[in-house]
Amino acid sequence: MIIGVARTSTLEQVAGLEAQVRQLKAYGCERVYQEQVSSVGERVKLEEALGSLRAGDKLVVTKLDRLARSVQHLGQIIDRVNLAGASLVILDMGGTAVDTSNATGKLILNVMSSVSQFEREMMLERQREGIAKAKAEGKYKGRKPTARAKTDMVKLALDNGVSKPQICKDLGISRTSLYRIIGELGNKGS
Repeated sequence: MIIGVARTSTLEQVAGLEAQVRQLKAYGCERVYQEQVSSVGERVKLEEALGSLRAGDKLVVTKLDRLARSVQHLGQIIDRVNLAGASLVILDMGGTAVDTSNATGKLILNVMSSVSQFEREMMLERQREGIAKAKAEGKYKGRKPTARAKTDMVKLALDNGVSKPQICKDLGISRTSLYRIIGELGNKGS
């Protein structure tokens, strides 16, 4: 069986997810697991896909960054694919497809994943340097707090007896953010 995995980091990336699904189906994937989560978090659909692999199956992704967050993570995934007797196919690995069912594909994947990891680490290093420079110049303020901008709506909802879980759902804020706002509202009243 040919099994596809499609992933985007956020719910807003619907078009990107749909494009991946189209590519996977065009390749011949009989089943496509889809998720919209960060690669750092829990990957329920990836786990389901890996768990469904049998001997002779192919696990297919459009690009390497849709599958693994690091060389180490990729190694763990490849071990699980190999243990199942399956192979991994990456449709776009620098303009060419890579299939680990042969030695050349395995070599290319190992080299390219190392290069990808290096590029990611260099980007993060440049980002840290830029942030440090901006902080030193007094220009860096950090990410704008999005939940606190909804303080007035939280107060209104609380005053109208809306439950805390419903407020989180309606306003798209976390429970932690809600309680932080409630704490700040309590301090203002004192």
